[in-house]
Amino acid sequence: MAAAALPPLPEQFRSLQHHLRTGQELDKREPVVAYYCRLYAMQTGMKLDSKTPECRKFLSKLMDQLETMKKQLGDNEAITQEIVGCAHVENYALKMFLYADNEDRAGRFHKNMIKSFYTASLLIDVLSVFGELTEENVQHRKYARWKAAYIHNCLKNGETPQPGPIGMDEEDYDAESEDASSSALPTQVSRPSSSTYDANVPTSNYTGIHIPPGAHAPANTPAEVPHSTGVTSNTIQPTPQNIPAVDPSLYNAQSAGEVRLTPEDFARAQKYCKYAGSALQYEDVSTAVQNLQKALKLLTTGRE
Repeated sequence: MAAAALPPLPEQFRSLQHHLRTGQELDKREPVVAYYCRLYAMQTGMKLDSKTPECRKFLSKLMDQLETMKKQLGDNEAITQEIVGCAHVENYALKMFLYADNEDRAGRFHKNMIKSFYTASLLIDVLSVFGELTEENVQHRKYARWKAAYIHNCLKNGETPQPGPIGMDEEDYDAESEDASSSALPTQVSRPSSSTYDANVPTSNYTGIHIPPGAHAPANTPAEVPHSTGVTSNTIQPTPQNIPAVDPSLYNAQSAGEVRLTPEDFARAQKYCKYAGSALQYEDVSTAVQNLQKALKLLTTGRE
């Protein structure tokens, strides 16, 4: 889905350049995610500076892009219903995260997985257009952003990274140099703001990080991850899926007469069903089953 060119990126918006570039890269293969990347940039840009002439011009052109994309995607539920859109973006971010995490734990370090970690962190930023991030997403964003920096710096210095979760130190990942081969976003700045990379994440230990349900590389990964890994023999094969056991009490589940469901309960059940449907788009059966079980339990017991 082609989008009209944007004017040069103002200095005030340089922290948004990688979100916008990610949107450009996903225009054809994931237009819904590309739309929300631009929406995030639009909303954040309005907060940063909506008064200076160059910023107003940039935001106006970006708004035109969003309106055009919304018309082209008008019949897509992920655009017309926020809960579906949120599930779609979150599942895509999780897909990128899990691909990179599996490569990392297998000791396969390359530019493709580094960029996948970093892109996952950017897409978690984008989830904020739907509301406040969950603590789990905040932790995944910190971990993914740090992992990208850590592995990048190890490879740059000729060192072998340590696989998997380890003690987290402050790192600085120069994604600008890694993106040299990708489609360029017109910009007036040569280097992203350090705030883009969350370099001031507090030192922590990530040996106990929680990887979401379905922690395996989905069958169609890495079709949407960046090009040119620099590795000639790293073909990723689908990983066998571990399907969670179904709670036996749910086989004959019937709603008890005294159960009173609130509007919030119905909204949560709908959210779980949407998440399950979105997970199936990526052949992630485990996550789909778990979300469907949560929805069924909530509807039949009034509890999660």
